[in-house]
Amino acid sequence: MTVAAEIRQVIIGLLAFALAEERMLLAGSDGGEAGSPQRWAALPLIAHNTEFRQQQVLRLQAIRAGAAVPQFAEVKHARPETYEAYAAQPASQVASDSARVAAELIDHAAGASSDDLLDPSRHPGLNGRQLWLQIIVRGFWHPAGHLGGYYLGHGQADRAVALAEHGVTTARYLQAPDPVLGMACYSLACVQAQAGQADQAVQVLGEALTRNPELRANARRDPDLAGLRASGHLAGMLPG
Repeated sequence: MTVAAEIRQVIIGLLAFALAEERMLLAGSDGGEAGSPQRWAALPLIAHNTEFRQQQVLRLQAIRAGAAVPQFAEVKHARPETYEAYAAQPASQVASDSARVAAELIDHAAGASSDDLLDPSRHPGLNGRQLWLQIIVRGFWHPAGHLGGYYLGHGQADRAVALAEHGVTTARYLQAPDPVLGMACYSLACVQAQAGQADQAVQVLGEALTRNPELRANARRDPDLAGLRASGHLAGMLPG
């Protein structure tokens, strides 16, 4: 099996994982659930995840067409207008859009050429980042992180940890490359830190940074890890 074929399997597996978790949350959520920019309800959260996937679909479409890769502005999650725009979407639309866009992203990723997936120099708009990794970030890491945050914010820390553990297990099962397994471990460490599992978080974060050293920049500023930094737990991992 080629490297690109293995990468496609990882993409499909991880994107399917994130979509399944979203569908379970939707199935158990109340359409009238109250939320706010500080504590998102399920429907606007999933609408936001869908928008991020849709942006990646647009990038893949542009690459296939030989057009410039579009760029998108950063979402300011804490702004009331940002939250309200997502919250205004009907529940039926959120559910159907989530499934449709996730399927589109999987299809486009599966159909992308090996060169496009692996060689970032082919498209200046990728800013030196490999396309396959961008797809996983927007289709798996980002949505799974928000789902974990949802459970933490709604008093379900055990479920948040279990979700992140499941993500790591899935990445291992798929034999995901180190950068991806590192991201999954990083998400687990963040959730463990927020759930009061400091020792476990430090251990898992060590694996995350070993597998994906680029995550050190995140670890230095991530509010989820603020308690570990303040307590000195990360002094050996993040010197200086």
